[in-house]
Amino acid sequence: MNEPTSRQRRGGTAPEDAPFRPRRARPVGLAVAAGLAVVLVGMAVGLSLAESTDWTVADSALTAVFGLLLCGGIVRVVSVRAVPTEEALVVRNVVLTHRVRWDEVTGVRFGRDDPWLVLDTGDGEELAVMAVQRADGEHARAEAQRLARLVRRRAPHALRD
Repeated sequence: MNEPTSRQRRGGTAPEDAPFRPRRARPVGLAVAAGLAVVLVGMAVGLSLAESTDWTVADSALTAVFGLLLCGGIVRVVSVRAVPTEEALVVRNVVLTHRVRWDEVTGVRFGRDDPWLVLDTGDGEELAVMAVQRADGEHARAEAQRLARLVRRRAPHALRD
């Protein structure tokens, strides 16, 4: 599987089999996670060194653990992706990762009011593909079309909206 080149990530077209990733959420989320880590570590260290507080080593440790959990959650949110393989689309959303075989996909939807792309599957279920997000504007529409082309090529029986 080829990763998109920097030119392709900046605005060119991605290779047909490149992973799908949100464009804006990742840099913003990683910056927020890094900033949060700096603030919480600074607070824990600063308060533990201050003489006028009752801040203990346990308080500092708990603050560090809380910060790690928050930062880990943010990183997980911005790490959503969908990776096409020859046999299936592997969709990693915030909590769960799903592997959907191409022949199970019956539709690809990206309606005007949908926050992200949705796959319809043969068992009547819908699967959100959070890697293609409405917030990414024209890039998201292009990515939705690219995924629809992949489905069309790998599962010709699929019905698409």
